[in-house]
Amino acid sequence: MTVLETERLRLRWLTVDDAAFMFDLVTDPSWIEFIGDRGLKTHEDARAYIVEKYVAGYERYGFGLYAVEFKESGVPVGICGLIKREGLDDVDLGFAFLPRYAGLGYASESAAAVMVHGREALGIGRIVAITLPGNRRSIRVLEKAGLRFEKLIRMPGDKDELALYAQEPGGE
Repeated sequence: MTVLETERLRLRWLTVDDAAFMFDLVTDPSWIEFIGDRGLKTHEDARAYIVEKYVAGYERYGFGLYAVEFKESGVPVGICGLIKREGLDDVDLGFAFLPRYAGLGYASESAAAVMVHGREALGIGRIVAITLPGNRRSIRVLEKAGLRFEKLIRMPGDKDELALYAQEPGGE
């Protein structure tokens, strides 16, 4: 199901048909470095991961992380969306892109669209995002989307300190 579109991109619900793409994304060394190892070893693992993490979120909250694909070709390039994450009081903006599509503006384009969608279509007030303090690329995307550094936090069960960025209702 298409959720929203930008000039170049379509954001839609992930399905089990995205297993090969999801496997490539979550087993990429940059995902593992900045997000963490999800333990996926096969495409079947990726199908289960999509159902457990993404489809369940759509059903429970009406939103989640979406496949980001080129409008023209339908080729998936990454994921971007909103997550209700355990350990955070607020809805969290998340994104990840295959390395070959990094630095081309797709993360910024999709993050900005998701922020507007979260406020206008979903009525979400405060939106936050978390990232490793040294992840300069993600920080740049968050700042372009209107989020500002708030504080360092530690998520439950996580050893790494994370930078919390936030945008208040009506904020830019």
